[in-house]
Amino acid sequence: MAKQSRSGNRSHPVVLRRDDLDRLIGLLLQRGFAVIGPTVRDGAIVYDRIDALAELPAGWTDSQGPGNYRLERREDKALFGYASSPASWKRFLNPPTQRLLQIERRGDTYELQADTEAAPRYAFLGVRACDLTAIALQDRVFIGGPYRDPGYQKRRASLFVVAVNCGAPAATCFCASMGTGPAATSGFDLLLTELIDGEHRFLVQTGSDAGAELLDQLPHRPAEPADLASADALLAHAAAAMQRSLQGDGIKDLLYARAEHPRWQQVATRCLACTNCTMVCPTCFCTSVEDTSDLHGAAQRWRKWDSCFTESFSYIHGGSVRTSIAARYRQWLTHKLASWWDQFGSSGCVGCGRCITWCPAGIDLTEEVRALREPEVEADRHGH
Repeated sequence: MAKQSRSGNRSHPVVLRRDDLDRLIGLLLQRGFAVIGPTVRDGAIVYDRIDALAELPAGWTDSQGPGNYRLERREDKALFGYASSPASWKRFLNPPTQRLLQIERRGDTYELQADTEAAPRYAFLGVRACDLTAIALQDRVFIGGPYRDPGYQKRRASLFVVAVNCGAPAATCFCASMGTGPAATSGFDLLLTELIDGEHRFLVQTGSDAGAELLDQLPHRPAEPADLASADALLAHAAAAMQRSLQGDGIKDLLYARAEHPRWQQVATRCLACTNCTMVCPTCFCTSVEDTSDLHGAAQRWRKWDSCFTESFSYIHGGSVRTSIAARYRQWLTHKLASWWDQFGSSGCVGCGRCITWCPAGIDLTEEVRALREPEVEADRHGH
């Protein structure tokens, strides 16, 4: 299926019955896609391969807070009644471990082989608006400049995206203040809004020719004013329910001016430099390269996810540039919210809240930014 533009909604919304979502999954499988969607495993809602509607997390939601995540039962059978998965979609487009090349001994010579493994054809089911923005940011990193990552480009080119508007934000979410949610506006082939007021159904909008073509193969009816009103009310409630926000006005200049603020030392007393925030972040892209060899003359080069929170990440001849946790936390937050603008023309944060939920110390990015906005004497008085 050729890639088509995903510039936004291209048709009047229609309504799909809950059970017909199983037919949508089946059509994607028939067309050779590996369908990746939410499922319950190991006490969490995770993204994994699915083959049928029955594998979706019906009736489950997630309760999230700083350093806290648990699953809870809902009173209904919503399929997408949760906020976010611990791991983002980036692990499929930019895998945590990738072999770049290998060298094998052939008699008295060595043969260099680039990794030519075929890229899987993914169909993502259940992508939230914040994660659509994150995918677009990763596109800018890996294929938006003069030097393109060929593996990412191949995986991205064949991607089919079924997005779902968010109706159940977590207590750690703040996408509304970032302008990245809860409603999706672009970056999808199909967009679903799950409605469970009475009939369990989905409001469906298309975002590409490929999405429209697939929708034509499914039974549906035109959306009625009541369906549209229910969807609008759901999204308005989701935006109003968010308990956190991030003030973005002047944040780049603020962080550059606060390089010596005492708050960095205060947060360092709590930060474990465990790298959790960068691993779950849907936009972080730092990697390192490792070479391995064996006794038979074969060698391989691997690219692996890394983090600016590790001391070795900033190592150059003579030692690491950022030896303290305070320096590494400052690097992460300042890059995410300030120097990302210089590199890519946007913020590197999409407001998904994963870094807050999965920080074992419960460090809250939005709280740290608010503290940095205070005059230094006030920040020192109120710091912890």
